[in-house]
Formats: sequence, structure tokens, C-alpha cells
Amino acid sequence: MFYTPLLITAQETIPIIKNLSVLNRDKIGVSKYWLEMGTNTYNQPLLVPVVVIQGSSDGPTLGLTAAIHGDELNGIPIIFSIVESINANLLKGRIIAIPGLNAVSVQLDERRFIDGEDLNRIFPGKKNGSNSEQYVYKISQSILPFFDIHIDMHTASFGRVNTMYARADLSNDTLRTLAKLQKPDIILDSKESSVGSASARTMRAETVLRKIPSITVEYGNPQVFQDEMTDRGLKGILNTLGWMDMYGKIKLQDVEDEATYCKKSYWIYMEEGGMLEIKVGLNQQLIKGEKIAVVRNAFGSIIREYLAPEDGVVIGKSTNPVNMSGGRIIHLGIINK
Repeated sequence: MFYTPLLITAQETIPIIKNLSVLNRDKIGVSKYWLEMGTNTYNQPLLVPVVVIQGSSDGPTLGLTAAIHGDELNGIPIIFSIVESINANLLKGRIIAIPGLNAVSVQLDERRFIDGEDLNRIFPGKKNGSNSEQYVYKISQSILPFFDIHIDMHTASFGRVNTMYARADLSNDTLRTLAKLQKPDIILDSKESSVGSASARTMRAETVLRKIPSITVEYGNPQVFQDEMTDRGLKGILNTLGWMDMYGKIKLQDVEDEATYCKKSYWIYMEEGGMLEIKVGLNQQLIKGEKIAVVRNAFGSIIREYLAPEDGVVIGKSTNPVNMSGGRIIHLGIINK
């Protein structure tokens, strides 16, 4: 059911919908919607932008979600580029893309939802729960069921930077292939999607539990649009569409696999506070005992040096030199040899 269109500009009106089930599969091309996700303090709808590219023939649905964390923005220009690049007359099936899933936090320039919760840790949400639980419940009910394949688009959070890397359960051939198709720097074996409690899991975990293949891709840095990540992200999505036989056709063996595969990863944290100087770069391969950081006190004296605890590769790192005890240093991936 459609509601009164919302006037955005003098040239464009966007209909408000409550569920993706109303999408028109007969309308070939690009359609734009506002999806209602609850109401605000003035009892006005909380609206999330949805872009649908409907192909000219039947096929699967590729779902793209960006910015479930409000400071993780690089997925948004990737979606814009896809909309500008795809010829709907050549597309089989459809693409449903959401450039700004966390409508509240994107506008507030915040990572977490308005009640302080991380939306990506509380799936499937609750129909009659807290602010964040109800919002997540609507994602679970009104968005995820309409995808056949899902890519969740992330970046590092504020105070950190990332390589372009993918998280997927590599024991699953489909998920492994989806990760490879994005051509990331690093592919991390992450079985998070196959486990999780009944009341607190990620969107990727929730999607996979619904038998919908889903991976997470981390596209670089927070709170910026990076042209390199936009270009790489677009190519990865086009690879995915080709592999799904939705837009042209590619063979998996034609996609070069230059990624570093990691069997696990973890953050190294500061044991005491100070001024942090990280000595290693993103995607740098480390050997055990290599110096990764030094910490100075307020007078400039070195009070601690940190060494790589084992061989690995730098997936992400802190950009904030001012840290107290427990501050992050680097995200170390352990290479699958």
C-alpha cells in the first residue's frame, strides 16, 4: 500500500512505503522509495531511502545495505555508482539498495542508534522492544526477506582505518565465492554468520539463518567518501551480478584472486595510556616480534613498545594518537598458510 508521496524537490516526489512487498516488478528501470521504519518524537515517519533497479526479465534479487552504523559511509557512493552504471534493460532480476540503513544515526553523524545501542548486534530485534530493538525488528521483517543474496557494506569506525576486506564463512562455497568476487585486500574467515544467540546477533548472521547468503565487506575509512573504495566496490558488485547471471556473465576462474586469506583476527590493545605512535601500515605483513607501536608519556619519553605477537597482516589500525589504557592499536589478521 502506498501513502501520500513526500515532496523532495520541485521535480521529484518519492512515495512512502511500509514494506518492500509493494515493490512493482513490472516497472523496468530505477524506482525510489522512502521506507517507513517507525515514527519520531513528532509522530512523523522515520524514513530510509530505498533504490530499486528492476530488470527487464526475471531473476534473483541482490540486496545491498549501507551504513547500519551511522559513521560508516563508503557504501553510499558505491550504491550511487551502481544506480548510474546499470542499464536496467540488460538486467535480469532486480537490485534493492539501501544507501543509509540507519536513518537516525547517519543524520546525527553517530555510529550507534539514538538509545546508544549498536544495531548490528541485536538482531532479530523485538516488535515491542526498545527504540533500537523495534528498528532492527523492522529491518528483519520489512527488508531482509526480499533478498536472495545480500552484501552488507561497512567501513572502519571513527578513530580507525581499514583495508578493504571481506568477512565470510569460508567453509560455505557460495559465501567464499561472494567474498572473492569483491576483490578485497583481505578475506577473513568469519563464522559469525553461522552462530549467534537467539536474541543478539549481527544482520549478516540473521540473514544467513534465513538461508540467504550474506557477506560483510569493509570499504576503508569512516565518515568519508573515498574514490578508490567507490571504484573497487562498484567493480565487486558488477562481478557479483555477472556471477549471478544477472548482468552479463563472468566465470569465477576469470576473477583474479589476489587477496590474503586469514583464518582469524583480533585487536591488540594498549595496556597503559599515553601518546600512541603506530609504526606499521594497512595491509602490511608482519613477522613475530616486529615493532608495531610505541607509547610516550606527556613529556615525550617512551614508556612502552609493542611487538607483533605472531606473524600476520594489518587489517585495520587506530588513527587516534591520544589513548588511555584499553585503546586499540592494530587489527591483526592471522594468515591462513
